Amino acid sequence: MFDFLDIYPWILPFFIFFGRICDVSLGTLRIILVSKGSRRLAPAIGFLEVFIWILIISQILARANDMVSYLSYAAGYATGTYIGLVVEEKIGLGYVIYRVFTMKNGLELNAALKGGGFGSSVIHGEGSVSKVDIVEVVISRKQVRPVEKIINDFDSDAFYTVEDVRAKQRGVFNSRRACSVRK
Repeated sequence: MFDFLDIYPWILPFFIFFGRICDVSLGTLRIILVSKGSRRLAPAIGFLEVFIWILIISQILARANDMVSYLSYAAGYATGTYIGLVVEEKIGLGYVIYRVFTMKNGLELNAALKGGGFGSSVIHGEGSVSKVDIVEVVISRKQVRPVEKIINDFDSDAFYTVEDVRAKQRGVFNSRRACSVRK
């Protein structure tokens, strides 16, 4: 199947490098999809990932006997990890929750988020130093930048955390996406 590698052995390190980029990038996406509960796409990606890996490892075991091939394998793994993360970030799979702690009036941040088309909730609390308002907003990962801009414009000293959300049900979400409003 890969007889051309016997004729052109200098291609082997490139074959290994780019093959590893593909299978590791797919592996990164598969792991993220599994964590998001994807029951259909994750196994399909896993199949393709392992198929590519078997092709690469078989060529290494059959032909690779030099340091350049081994370094290509390692470099492809590292590059594939990076590319997988970049691709996942661009795709923006899933949802996150921003939990914003501010000493300013949280109702004003709530209004600013609402003005941007985002639903949020305000909780009044007691921090270690003073009273705080906690504003929570659940958004698609694709909407992170606009929400961060609203938060930072409102209170550049606000402390916030961002956590992955595995599932959501009902609520007010940005008007650019189909959503249901809790009644």
